[in-house]
Amino acid sequence: MSSRSTHGTDYQPTAEQLQILRTASEFAYQIWESRTVSCQTFLRSYPLDQTLTRQQIDDLIQDYTLDENYQLADEAKVMSGLRHLRTLLMMRWIWQDALHMIALEQLTDELSEFADGCISFAKNYTYQHLIKKYGEPTFINAQGQVQTDDMAIMAMGKLGAHELNLSSDIDLIFVHQARGETNGDKTKGTRSIDNKRFMTRLGQGIIKLLDNNTADGFVFRVDMRLRPWGDGSDLAIHLSALQKYFSLHGRAWERFAWLKARVVGHIEPPFYEAIQALIKPFVFRYYVDYSAFSALREMKSLIQNQVVQREDLDNIKLGAGGIRDVEFIVQAFQLIYGGRHPQLQIKSCLQAMQALYTLEYLERSTYEQLQAAYRFLRRLEHGIQAINDQQTQRLPHDRQWQHNLAITLGFADWEGLLSTLNHHRHNVNVPFERMVTERQIPDHEDTDLEPEQLDEQIARLNEVLTKDNRELLQGFWQSKMVANLSDEARERLDDAYPVIVHALLAHQEQQQLANTALPRLISLLEAICRRSIYLVMIAENPNATIELIPMLSASPWIAKELAQYPVLLDTFLQQRYRHLPDKLELRDILRQQLLRVEPNDEEKLLSVLRLFKKNQVLAVAASDVLAERPIMKVSDSLTYIAAVVLEAALERAFAEIVKRYGYPIGQDGDPVTEADCGFAIIGYGKLGGLELSYSSDLDLVFLHKIKEQGMTTGEKSVSGMKFAARLVQKLMNYLNTQTRDGRAYEIDMRLRPSGNAGMMVVSCHAFETYQMDKAWSWEHQALVRARAICGDKRVTARFCDIRREVLSLPRTIEQVRTEVTSMRIKMQKHLGTSQWQQQAGKFHLKQDAGGIIDIEFLAQFAVLAYSHDHPSLTKWSDNVRIFEEMALLGIWDQQVCQDLTDAYLRIRAATHQLALSEQSLLVDESLWKETRALVQDQWQRLMGVDDAEDTP
Repeated sequence: MSSRSTHGTDYQPTAEQLQILRTASEFAYQIWESRTVSCQTFLRSYPLDQTLTRQQIDDLIQDYTLDENYQLADEAKVMSGLRHLRTLLMMRWIWQDALHMIALEQLTDELSEFADGCISFAKNYTYQHLIKKYGEPTFINAQGQVQTDDMAIMAMGKLGAHELNLSSDIDLIFVHQARGETNGDKTKGTRSIDNKRFMTRLGQGIIKLLDNNTADGFVFRVDMRLRPWGDGSDLAIHLSALQKYFSLHGRAWERFAWLKARVVGHIEPPFYEAIQALIKPFVFRYYVDYSAFSALREMKSLIQNQVVQREDLDNIKLGAGGIRDVEFIVQAFQLIYGGRHPQLQIKSCLQAMQALYTLEYLERSTYEQLQAAYRFLRRLEHGIQAINDQQTQRLPHDRQWQHNLAITLGFADWEGLLSTLNHHRHNVNVPFERMVTERQIPDHEDTDLEPEQLDEQIARLNEVLTKDNRELLQGFWQSKMVANLSDEARERLDDAYPVIVHALLAHQEQQQLANTALPRLISLLEAICRRSIYLVMIAENPNATIELIPMLSASPWIAKELAQYPVLLDTFLQQRYRHLPDKLELRDILRQQLLRVEPNDEEKLLSVLRLFKKNQVLAVAASDVLAERPIMKVSDSLTYIAAVVLEAALERAFAEIVKRYGYPIGQDGDPVTEADCGFAIIGYGKLGGLELSYSSDLDLVFLHKIKEQGMTTGEKSVSGMKFAARLVQKLMNYLNTQTRDGRAYEIDMRLRPSGNAGMMVVSCHAFETYQMDKAWSWEHQALVRARAICGDKRVTARFCDIRREVLSLPRTIEQVRTEVTSMRIKMQKHLGTSQWQQQAGKFHLKQDAGGIIDIEFLAQFAVLAYSHDHPSLTKWSDNVRIFEEMALLGIWDQQVCQDLTDAYLRIRAATHQLALSEQSLLVDESLWKETRALVQDQWQRLMGVDDAEDTP
């Protein structure tokens, strides 16, 4: 049981204490007001003037995750219990801090201990559930014996250093021991899976328990982006892969990150020692390591670029003289001298500062100024975050909260606080700037790219380049743009140029490739010189730059995207296209990117959605160019990206409209919830058919299952129908609005009931009535390629039922054949190659007879004509699996289905490549005679009529 104080009455604060809480935190005061009895009971057991031990925290976690029978609760109750506990603890910590009843180190330690306790609980809880399904993960150890695999949860950043702040997210990395598989046994009701899948599911379960934002809030926002390879990589990495990563791919900035890495909870000593044996030599060199200064300079430049880009100059963490600068000073000294001085191999910033002073690496005055500044900045950070429990380090702009923050921190007014803040920032900025601007030793240079060899390499490059390209390159260097670069930007361009020359020469045997790439490369350089930090990225990634050249050569589309949005360059230089994440991984990547988007920051939300989509699509394109993925996998990835963006947009849009109007009433008479929101997004066309390309728009239909005339629960109440319309408008704004980052997707809603004349969103009942009674035959064709994408499972399930019922309606084969053929002829007359005199010898891969549309229409004909007798045909919305099902059912000959599938995939692959090279789908007919003839023959045989009377 919990170790609690036994005061006989509930806690009664004084009026002054309540006023202090109200002044310090709107968030904590609302908790007190809305849950007074719970807060009083909690503070009776855990008074404000006492500290919390780890044992007490663990006892609390146990108490709040038990059910009424003192048994471990189900997942929903566990999640709710942890969130209620977090709410009460946050109220207590904020109040203690405002009353100056808790020291900085004690506060950050208790916050970190609570995070550790929750992580350990979440790991154990999820593990027990998983082994009931799959058995325990095992591997064969070095002695040839079977051993249980375990996961070490690495706490990074502030949690790793036991320095968590009030509204921190937690940076985690999951490491397990080795490849292997679980010992599942079907006879015992379990099944075996590989350790990678087990550990991925374990990690996902931990994240879900802690991070999911439910009606009760969240426990901790979980950020996994520090793991090797970052976004899109495996969620858990085994030891040998981590060792390989550190040896071959570990970057300088990652040494700063891993310096604070700490194992959360208990693991067996040999596993712990193996992890430390990898981390220590990666972070700490056995010599005095001045390269840390170079890494520090570039990291600071990256952060300053982000601060300016976000216009976040009031940021006390990232701005000049802020918290990050203090940490950088200390960490740089730790990396430089830590190999020689084990006493510097510690994680706490304050303790490391003390050690640096003791070792005389910091002068007394600098040490005292940094200590004072760090303590002040961290207290100020807590004060800012306490206001509304937001993960921000920006000074408030609201005058009332400026005044409140000043009073809470002991100042008479805001001006007094700012004066002290500026004093401390100055004391931090001076030693930091001295550290990053002084050249400690000459910059390290790749021996293959030494300056004395550069002239020789340029001469070799000139032999490879055409005359026009040599003049183009010379013109770039003589341009006004280069002449007007700042000293810093010009230095970075000079550093990157040998890497660029080296990359071009790596392809000298393929002269056409280098010559095609060069003009596009110069356009890219002209764009990134304006944001010269990207030149640093090129200079630091010579191998990736070599691989960038064939991509630029193969695809002007990729080149233009990079030139227009240089921020996407990181995807290429980090070679993220090597691993295309699946849908679950994509969802997790976007979730983590949205962690730092405040609910009311719509501009940031739109930017995150757009850059996520662009980064992921470009990674797919790079993979496509390198011919590392078949067309089906490419389209799957593009479709998953769209689905994940739609999911996130729907979730945010729903939350925003609910905040404005309250919850709508579901058709069962109760208000809907975030989990069962009463809405769904249906994808038609290429999205529905899992066949998206790079420039595809999204054909969407929106369905709901709410009471249209019922009123929402908010103070500003509106009808359910109005709520639904506002929700779709907000979604369209999130997806379709043109910003500086472009659009997320072009949205086409013309396939909704009644087309452009119809409502933007309709009920499931109205959709069913329309499909059954009013829809044209071509709309039933479109329904073949429709699929529920995201939303309320009840709505998506109802859509699937309606779709199956409509597609399975009794139809005669002749009736379907006539209607499909008629529609095909109409489409071709409007969209096909009609001016044969001007287009002789050309073939439009999509619209002409024998092209993609013919194949798609054959699939739609098959579903509409045969589903009444063979309902399994309605399971699929993509052409390939429809043909597979037709062959399986024996309706069409297997060879016919295979021929159509092969033709379809060949044409689709060609359309993808043409899109990447920005070429028309109008191609040389002679190259496609065999494929086109095959499709036309099958059309004539299956449909009994030529579909192209104007075919030459």
